[in-house]
Amino acid sequence: MRTGVSGGVITLRDGRTVQIRPVMASDEAEFLQAFARMSDDARYMRFMRIVREPNLERLRRVLASFPQKGIGLAATVPAADGIDIVGSAIAVIEEDPTRCEFAISVDSEFGGSGLATALMKTLIGAATDRGLRRMEGFVLAENQSMLRLAGRLGFSIVIDPDDRAIRICRLELDA
Repeated sequence: MRTGVSGGVITLRDGRTVQIRPVMASDEAEFLQAFARMSDDARYMRFMRIVREPNLERLRRVLASFPQKGIGLAATVPAADGIDIVGSAIAVIEEDPTRCEFAISVDSEFGGSGLATALMKTLIGAATDRGLRRMEGFVLAENQSMLRLAGRLGFSIVIDPDDRAIRICRLELDA
């Protein structure tokens, strides 16, 4: 399932549909709502530490960096206020323009629906299309669902030599 960076409507395993599209700077309020809906456990898995409040400055900086410094994808569904972001995947390009670090988040109501797989496949396709050669992500060892997903998608998974509680998930991309 490769919808490209422009995104598209996909049907999940449970029959629900979501729109996958590029992240926009105007998504700030929706990301704040998505953060508020996250459980403490989900926040810990995503940020690898307890996070009670969103870092608004960092959120704005990341949103403003796309698409120049990376790729941002949002999975949205219709909501009373317009849309809700129910999942996101990002690839941030740092100093080496051939490599990126990924992060993903899926609303707990969409866990097990195939949304994380769709987001990751779309992100991998967009990174490949952009000419990136490697994706890396840092995942808590206890985040077994993310590690299983990474394994299914062909990522190598190794223990972080600096922190045994973290796994480095790495995927070499086809150019």
